[in-house]
Amino acid sequence: MEAWHDLFVMIGSSAGALVGLLFIVVSLHFDRLGRQDDVNTRGTMEGARNNTMHLLTVLLEAAAVLTPQPPTWLGAELILLNLFGLRLPLMIIYRYANQHITISQRGGFPTVLIATVIAAYVMGAIGGAATIARLDWALFVVALACLVKVVRTVLTAWMLIFGIRHTAKS
Repeated sequence: MEAWHDLFVMIGSSAGALVGLLFIVVSLHFDRLGRQDDVNTRGTMEGARNNTMHLLTVLLEAAAVLTPQPPTWLGAELILLNLFGLRLPLMIIYRYANQHITISQRGGFPTVLIATVIAAYVMGAIGGAATIARLDWALFVVALACLVKVVRTVLTAWMLIFGIRHTAKS
């Protein structure tokens, strides 16, 4: 566990800082978003909220890894956090899969984006199970899952910023 300390401090700190930045971005565009109530605006706002939740999940995962506790408890916490987070992309699929989404200039349903987020949550849960089993590679998978969530969230936030602009022009 000691070998992973610095990496999880960095991951948790990055996630916390990015949550703050997301609040700033959403608050800067809140008046524009409040004017329209179409599927793109709802999808954009839900995407921004989910981004915040993904980053908070990463923050909690990093805190769990850094907390001195038995591997069984840590593994259970990681599994629960990732299963709880997995509901977010599944809800997006449920709500928006059959609707015409044109959030970005490219438009269309964000299939690759959602598949990446689902894969990251599944990897995190697998890492939790591997932690319970005390497998050597467990924290590698957890760290990778956290990093994928952070990178995907940043890329999604970038897309949503342009989505807000695109939605506002429509």
